[in-house]
This record gives sequence, structure tokens and C-alpha cells, in this order.
Amino acid sequence: MTQLSTPHEGRRPPNGGPKAAARNRAALVAAAREVYAEHGLDVPLSAIARRAGVGQGVLYRHFPDRTAISAAVLEENVRQIEQASADDTVSFDDVLGVLTWHLTESAAFIGLLHDDGAAGRSEPHEQAMVLSRRVERALRRRLPAGHRLEGADDLMLAVAMVSGAVTGPARHDRERRALAAWRLLGVAVGPVRPLGE
Repeated sequence: MTQLSTPHEGRRPPNGGPKAAARNRAALVAAAREVYAEHGLDVPLSAIARRAGVGQGVLYRHFPDRTAISAAVLEENVRQIEQASADDTVSFDDVLGVLTWHLTESAAFIGLLHDDGAAGRSEPHEQAMVLSRRVERALRRRLPAGHRLEGADDLMLAVAMVSGAVTGPARHDRERRALAAWRLLGVAVGPVRPLGE
């Protein structure tokens, strides 16, 4: 008698090991960015798990709460900005395009971290400050000499102003407002897209 290659009903599929864990984590981060951008912070965490194609248990193994998943999304954003700035073939305008994409996709997370800091929870606020310093270092690495944002506080003040302008339920509205803010500041921005696209 030939054995079927499909698993028996009720039996778990084989564990994918560390590779599956890394894939699941990456899928959860991407799903969180999308779901919160589309529906705001009040969406249930189960919606993130569904979008990522994993169970809620997998989500909670990686991210015990909203703050943890928002921190992971923001860490990924900063890492991509750092990677873009480290690439000598990428212009400052293009690095600003990557930054702007992340601002438009992650506006809800930025608000969550600032709300936690304002509510007396210092850990998220401190983390936001660390991420902000990393973004500044990355941007300054590519900032051309004589650029209008070269002043001591000008660069991050401009980023904060653009970040504050990124509002609205629809992604295209957030992007439009971000680009309008850069225009008002007299700053050219490359294509608004994630790193590698």
C-alpha cells in the first residue's frame, strides 16, 4: 500500500526552524506596517497575524505587545535608511526618498512611540531618541556640503516637520503631504520608495 505524502489530519506541519522564525518575523513586521497604515492603531493584533499568514501565538512569541511591534517596524525603517546612506551610488535626494517612504508608511508607529513617551513611559521615548540619532547620522553621511539643511539643528528639524505633516488615512495623501512639506522647505527629494525598489 502506498503512503500518502500529505500529513495526517490534526498533525502539525514540520517546524521550519530558525529560517521559518526569521521569515515569520519579517512577515509580521511588513504586515504590521501595512495594517496600521491602512487601519490605524486600533486594529486588533490578530489582523497583523492574519495578514502575515501566521497564528497569533507566532505573533506573540516575536512581539508581546503593540509597542514591541512598533519598535521592530521603526528599527527596520532606520536600518534601511542607514543602508541607503551607506551606498555611495545613492544620492542624498534618494536617501530622503527612502526616509519619506518610511515616514508615510509608519506614521501610526511614530505617533505610538511619542504617545508612550508622553504618558510617562520613558523606554519607548528613549528608543525613539536613539533611532532619531541614527537617522541623523545616516542623513549627515550623505548631506552635500553647502546644502540648505547643513545647519546644526536644521536637518532633524526638517525631518520632524515633514513627519508632522504626514497625516491622513490614505497612503497617497500622506505621501502628497510629505512631498509638499519638503517643497515648502525648499528640499529636493528622490523617488518615494523603500530601499531596493
